[in-house]
Amino acid sequence: MQRALRLLEAVGAHEDGAPAKQLAREAGLPLPTAYHLLRTLTHEGYLHRESGLFRYGDAVRRLGAGRAGLPAPPDQPGKPDCQPDHQPGQSGVAPSPADHVAHTVAALAGELGVAVYFAVYREGEVDVLATADAPGAPAVEEWADFRQTAHAHAIGQCLLAQLDEAERADHFARYPVRALTPYSVRDEAGFHRRCAARRPLRPVCEREEYALGTVCAAIPLIAGETAATLAVSTPLARAERLRPAVDSLRSRVGALIGSLSFSISI
Repeated sequence: MQRALRLLEAVGAHEDGAPAKQLAREAGLPLPTAYHLLRTLTHEGYLHRESGLFRYGDAVRRLGAGRAGLPAPPDQPGKPDCQPDHQPGQSGVAPSPADHVAHTVAALAGELGVAVYFAVYREGEVDVLATADAPGAPAVEEWADFRQTAHAHAIGQCLLAQLDEAERADHFARYPVRALTPYSVRDEAGFHRRCAARRPLRPVCEREEYALGTVCAAIPLIAGETAATLAVSTPLARAERLRPAVDSLRSRVGALIGSLSFSISI
C-alpha cells in the first residue's frame, strides 16, 4: 500500500501525466514493481493510461469529492446503521487479473525457494508483469533497465529467442547489445549464435551475465502470438536450487499458462 501511495503521489506531481519509468524513479521503486502497481491502479480506476502516460483516474477524483457526502460520525460508539452484504473475511470484490498473476507468482516463489518472474514481449518491449522474492533469494535488482538489456538476462534472452529475425533486428536497432559483466554476450552476432545453438522450447540459463553473483533461468510459454516466459533466479551461492525449480515449472507449464495467459491483455 505504501508503494502504491508513493506512485499516486508521483503521478499527482505531473498534470500532463508521466511514463512508468519516470514515476518509478520518483517513487524510488524498481521498475517491475512500479509496472505491476501501475497496472493494478489503472485496472481499479485510480489511474488512466494514455499514450504511455499515467494520470489520475476517476476513482481518485471520487475520493477527493466523496468526503463532502459522508455522514457525520455518531456521537456515541455503537452498532453501525448499515451492515455489509458480504460475510466477515470476504471482501466482496473479485481479484483483478494483475492481483491474480501476482498471487500465482508469489505462491511459486514460496514453494520453489527461488525468485520468480512472469514477463511478456509486446509492442517491442520486454514487459515484466510480476516478480516475487523467496527467503534467501530476493528478486534481482534492476540496476540496468530490463528493456534495454534483454540480451543479458534470462528473461530477455528467452523472449527474444521466441521472436523472428525481423523482430529481433528491430529490437537491437533500438537497444544495441553491450556487455554488462565479464560474462555477458559481447555483440549482436554472438547473441544470434547463441539463439541458433539453443533447442526450441528449452529453458534459457544465464550465469552472472546481468548481475554478478546471480544465476537465472527462463522457460518459454506459448501464449497465442505473444512471447511470454516464467523465469527464476537465485544467488550463485545457492545455485543448486535452480535446476529443481526449472524442472518443477516445466512439469506444470500447461496449468500455469492457463493461469497466467489472460494477463497478457492487461
